[in-house]
Amino acid sequence: MTQHSKSTLFLIEQLIVIAVFAVCAVACISILTAAYFNANDSQATNHAMQKAESCAEVFKVTGDDFGAIANIMGGTTTSAGLGTSGVAVVAVYYNSSWQISNESNANFVLRLIIESALNIHDHSLIQGKVIVERISGEELVSLTVAVRDNQG
Repeated sequence: MTQHSKSTLFLIEQLIVIAVFAVCAVACISILTAAYFNANDSQATNHAMQKAESCAEVFKVTGDDFGAIANIMGGTTTSAGLGTSGVAVVAVYYNSSWQISNESNANFVLRLIIESALNIHDHSLIQGKVIVERISGEELVSLTVAVRDNQG
């Protein structure tokens, strides 16, 4: 009987060790999964910021030549209204690797939206916003940029 009770206690001890190990494994897996998704979100935000800054710089250099902006950025020009916020002038679509893509295969979209045109001391100033978002609509980056109108 002593041998039987020792083996039963050993079995119970092993089951407790396995249960503790399983709980620890689940905790580690959930932490690693969260870290993986946070890293992907950070990487997407970094790429979005680079693309938005590039678009803002191109906008500053080319002024209101929206065809040139679209050519340089690899996007398309459009005059489709976006509610009361303005008109999207340039849209560039990117796949999951941040390579230029068409709209049907895109994971991300960069939009240059013209918000206003101001006339300050006989100089026209065009103010716009560069927005990079996921196709689902989640905004990653938004930059406001202004450029002096070449015509003004």
